[in-house]
Amino acid sequence: MQLVATRNNPGKDATGAIEYINTVIMEKHRSFCPVNLSLEVFGDKWSLIIIRDIMFEDKRHFRELLQSDEKIASNILTDRLNMLEHEGIISKKSDPEHKQKFIYSLTLKGIDLLPLMVQIGAWSIKHKPVDLVKHKHACDLVKGGDKLLVKIKKGLISTHITR
Repeated sequence: MQLVATRNNPGKDATGAIEYINTVIMEKHRSFCPVNLSLEVFGDKWSLIIIRDIMFEDKRHFRELLQSDEKIASNILTDRLNMLEHEGIISKKSDPEHKQKFIYSLTLKGIDLLPLMVQIGAWSIKHKPVDLVKHKHACDLVKGGDKLLVKIKKGLISTHITR
């Protein structure tokens, strides 16, 4: 049995750790496999599309995200934005120019998905009928390597974190 440290139980008594595992962790996750844990966050049909649009298309408002080529329904978009915010992938703040609108931004946790997004694009380019003219930027990202990823990550941090 592995002892788990928590805020209330720093790992000194096994009973508290087991109770924590049974009541909090095991109820939330099917398993602790890294792939499973990732899929629980963004393994649905829409979450990575939303992250893509925020990350690469600079769509920051609900209406902009609603207008993606994939035609997400507004109720699903609302649900996924709330889940991504809850998971710490995006943040939401009031738009100072329009009091009834929100601006969605990637968090550092969300920006850390950049290499994954590029690799998903690379897989699609290799194995699926991607429109290479329309999506030339995806090809450029794949070919750009680590140097380009560092540059894009700095830009994302500047746009989403430091403003």
